[in-house]
Amino acid sequence: MSEITLGIIGGGQLGSMLAISAKKLNIKTVIYCDDLDAPAQNFCNEFISGSYNDKEKITKFVNLVDYVTYEFENIPFETLSEINKLKPVLPKPSVNRLIQHRLAEKDFVNKLNIRTTRYASVENESEIEALEDLLPGILKTTTLGYDGKGQYPINSIEELNSLNIDFSKGYILEKLVKLKKEISIIITRFNNQKYEIYEPIENKHEDQILKFSKIPADIDSKIYDQSKDWAMSIAEELKYVGTLCVEFFIDRNDNLYVNEIAPRVHNSGHLTINAYNVSQFENHVRAVCGLEQVPLKKISNATMVNLIGDQISKYRKLSKFRENEFFFDYLKKEIKEKRKMGHITTLL
Repeated sequence: MSEITLGIIGGGQLGSMLAISAKKLNIKTVIYCDDLDAPAQNFCNEFISGSYNDKEKITKFVNLVDYVTYEFENIPFETLSEINKLKPVLPKPSVNRLIQHRLAEKDFVNKLNIRTTRYASVENESEIEALEDLLPGILKTTTLGYDGKGQYPINSIEELNSLNIDFSKGYILEKLVKLKKEISIIITRFNNQKYEIYEPIENKHEDQILKFSKIPADIDSKIYDQSKDWAMSIAEELKYVGTLCVEFFIDRNDNLYVNEIAPRVHNSGHLTINAYNVSQFENHVRAVCGLEQVPLKKISNATMVNLIGDQISKYRKLSKFRENEFFFDYLKKEIKEKRKMGHITTLL
């Protein structure tokens, strides 16, 4: 029996699935979250609720665990850095700080000679008028924001003027790609510089929220190989430990672009729970806790559909599913519009 205890910062569905995977490996989990109703408390050994700046509660959390990881990016760097002085935080706080900032993230990727869409920093409204060649584009806050939050599609300067954007924040303007499709690569890097990498996953979004994922992705062998190579280059340059997701755009000319990096397990990888012998969550736990690497084997092709808002209700009423269907209820107390409430994976 393992005597490892893993601390997880964040108590949403990703934290839940990390805790479930840890339990399979006889690893105890303590979850720290600022949400008193965090659903992950249903799956962990101990739950502590407090703000991410509450030194007393964070000290209590740190004293209970051997390793610390996190399920989302928007945690103060200072908090992760202080924890890291006492217990190993993986991925490293410096990785999270880099990826928290969209401009720094894009600069980092470009320095590796990996293609992104064209972009520019924007600090005030007048700067956008000089960047008209980046329109149509998307104006994004440089920090915070996910699932479309803090993002403003802009087709013209006139449209910009009608949006009443708060320019006290930093922004990045990204030129829109003439999009053919989106894919993601989930990769786990271990401390011994070895990898487990999942095949590319094809994704579809609705209202800037992931709705559907499938394997295999309908892509050619060049993009298949290039997306894997680029994800490995990024993970290696970061000296990353744990599971990482790289999101990609493919344009109508079959050019590949890195869109974003997520320094954590990822929504598009939920299908790995049923489609592979080792899920992205288990691989993350293995890497962070220094456990042995298990070679990946694909069990089946699969699709995954996110259940958003009230879409969960009909599935909660069902008592039986087909043998190839796997329903996951995130056990969130309140149903909200555009809130991820669960998902269903179908093996093909």
